[in-house]
Amino acid sequence: MSKKISKTNAMRILDSEKITYNIREYPENGPIAAVDVARYLEQPADRLFKTLVTTDNNHGYYVFCLPGDTELDLKKAARVAGVKKIEMLKQKDLLPLTGYIHGGCSPVGMKKVFPTYMDESAQKWESIYVSGGKIGLQIEVNPQELTKFLPLSFADLLK
Repeated sequence: MSKKISKTNAMRILDSEKITYNIREYPENGPIAAVDVARYLEQPADRLFKTLVTTDNNHGYYVFCLPGDTELDLKKAARVAGVKKIEMLKQKDLLPLTGYIHGGCSPVGMKKVFPTYMDESAQKWESIYVSGGKIGLQIEVNPQELTKFLPLSFADLLK
């Protein structure tokens, strides 16, 4: 008998938006790094997108989703967001701002909706993986479907 998966905020929002998705679980005490989660799920690391939250010097917040085996180019990120400078949000500020913890941060279902940018490479996939809103849960979803309800744009974000 398999255990019932409790719905996360991300899953509830996808359901309410009638977005088709699949869930993939992995041990909650398992990997956190995107490349390790991808390996565990037997998926290419460039198909599993990590979610990074950033801030500018005026307390603006921006969400960036990029392949698990890549690094965010902060200059490109600032340019795309239309600000002078952008930096990573401090880990201690992630939960109060988004409702998510490090390793379980999803671009879907944050406490507030922030401008969201996904690396353009997501468009080469029919579906990608993003966090389901907790460690141990990934959501497989068509990246174009996310644009229906998130302020999401595709852009070149990588170093």
